[in-house]
Parts: sequence; structure tokens; C-alpha cells
Amino acid sequence: MADHPDPKPTKVRNAAPLELRDDFIRIELKRAGVWIGLICAIAVAVLLIQPLLIIFAGLVVAALFDGGVRLLGKILPIGRGWRLLIVVVLVIAFLLGTFYLTGVQVTAQVTQLRSTLEVQANRFSGWLGEQGLMPGASDVNGIAKQALGSVGRITSWVGTAIGALTTMFMILVIGLFVAMDPGVYQRGLEWLVPRANRAEFSVVLQRMGRTLRRLLFGRILGMIAEGVLTWFALMLGGVPMAMILGILTGLLAFIPNIGAFISGALMIAVGFSAGSDVGFWAIGTYLIVQTFDGYVLLPIVAKKTVDLPPALTLGMQIMASALFGILGLALADPFTAMMKSALERSAEREEERDGDGDDAAGDTAA
Repeated sequence: MADHPDPKPTKVRNAAPLELRDDFIRIELKRAGVWIGLICAIAVAVLLIQPLLIIFAGLVVAALFDGGVRLLGKILPIGRGWRLLIVVVLVIAFLLGTFYLTGVQVTAQVTQLRSTLEVQANRFSGWLGEQGLMPGASDVNGIAKQALGSVGRITSWVGTAIGALTTMFMILVIGLFVAMDPGVYQRGLEWLVPRANRAEFSVVLQRMGRTLRRLLFGRILGMIAEGVLTWFALMLGGVPMAMILGILTGLLAFIPNIGAFISGALMIAVGFSAGSDVGFWAIGTYLIVQTFDGYVLLPIVAKKTVDLPPALTLGMQIMASALFGILGLALADPFTAMMKSALERSAEREEERDGDGDDAAGDTAA
């Protein structure tokens, strides 16, 4: 039996059931798609806030490494990879040497500090209870349980030591990889931007990177100065645990305003545990160190680095800590400095456009 040839396909001229011929509906659907995509992007960002914070912290560490590499390049005319290796080795050697030389003393002082703070807190709460300003112990426990239970999922991942160490390791690894060749990642970000805006986006990235390096350089100088001055002043006054208080003051100096308040409270509590005279010495040390830092050191450093208004930084720290926990509090200043740099560049662009428009209007009038 002979095979019949396939029939010729007929052209379908009628409209499909899902075809939209109305231009108005097509435009509105496109707009709705944009809004839905924006809402989905925000939802994904909220769900991925933890890894996004870790990535941003890694970028901050990369800027810190990059600043050290650039500073070392002014002294040693060698390749970038070797300079980065020297910076990493010096950082690791400093950390290991510090823990090795002061580990036993710091460990003992940390235990003593915890016991001292517990005793002082109990005394203070007892005095408040006698004055009728503090609820009973059972009420305090209930308030504490409610406060701990209200902490969201965003900050729960930093509750364990293993989680904190893992997070720090990932931050350091990301920072090291980015610091090896930051140009690759910058070109990748520029590739995601439309061609017409890539040149301006590159300028903004360079401005933000330079601002971040300057901010971190100033923070490190402030941390070293506050830690060393506090250590020696407390040691001269006979305040117990002067070393650990100096280290904590230096570390907390990375977070302006709030860090100084916490370190001062710890310093004064430990001072009064050894007597009223030592407590007043601790208060004087705190006031002198913070006055020197606020009115002498910070203005000099800010003039050469980044000058952020105190109220702005404090407001950003409050919002970041409420939304993202302790890591958000630590990263509030770098984020604020980068946003300030981007907004300043945007204002410069607007001024340039206004200047070009005025020149064009003057040429037309002439």
C-alpha cells in the first residue's frame, strides 16, 4: 500500500486565546510584572539577609586588606600578591602572638570580670529594688525571658560560639578572595549595569572603596589609641583587670558612641569593685580618654579620612542593630560611609548637569 504524502500545513490566521491585542492592557501587565518582580526581590533579600550581611562584612575585610596592601606598596615595590601575603601573615602573627603572650592572663581576667560584673549588677539591682525602682526577681526573670523570646530569626544565628566562629571564618575567606584581585569583582558588578551607566557606576565604586578604606584606617588608629591609653591609665590607678579592659575598650571603639558607653560601664563597674577611690579613678580615666578621643584624635583622623556626623552614625547604629543584630551594629558605620559617598557623587552629577544647562542657555542667548 503506497504511503500518502503529508498534507501541507495550513497557516493559522486567527488570534490565540492568550494573545493580547489591547495596548493598554499589555502596558499595564508589564507594569504589574515590574512591581511583582520588585516585591519578590525584596522578599528574597529579607530571607537572605544573613548571607548578605556576611558578604558585606567580607567586603569590609577586603577593603581592610586592600588598604594594608596599598600602604605597604609605598614602602615595598613588589607584586600585589606578595604584599597581600605579608599583610595576612602579619595579621595572623599579631593575633596568635597576642593570644599566646596574654592568653592565660586574659582568660583569668575574663572569668574575674564576669564574676565582678555579676556581683555589681546584683548590688545595683538590689539598691534599685530598695528604692522601689526595680521589680522583684521573679518579675525580672519574666521580663528577661520575654526579651530573649522576642529576638527574631535574624539574630538567632549568632547565639552559639560555633556559629560565630564559622561566620568569622567565612567573612575572612570572602575578604581574602576579594582582596586578591578586586578588579575582577568590580568588572563583574559593572557588567550587571547597562552600558550607558557603567562609567558612572565605576566612579561610584571607586569613591565608595576609597571612603571605606579611609574609614577603616581611622577606626584602627582610634582603636589602638583608646585601648593603649585605657590600659596604661587603669594600670596606673590600680584598677583590676586593666589589660582586658583595655582590650575590650579598643575592640569596642570600632563601634562609635555605643561602644564607648559599654566600655565605660564595664570600666566603672570593675573600678568600684575595688573601692570608691579606684572607682573614681576609673571614671576619670574614662572621661579623659573619651575627651581626648572625641576632641583631639577623632577630629584629626576625620579630617584625613571620613567625617560622619555623630547623630547620623548613632541613628544608623540604632536602626541596624534593631533590624540585623550585633553584626548590623558593627557594619552600620561602613554602610553609612559608603552611602554618603554615593550620595555625594550623585549631588556632584546634578551640579554638573545644572552647570552644563546654564552654559548651553548662555550660548543660546549669545
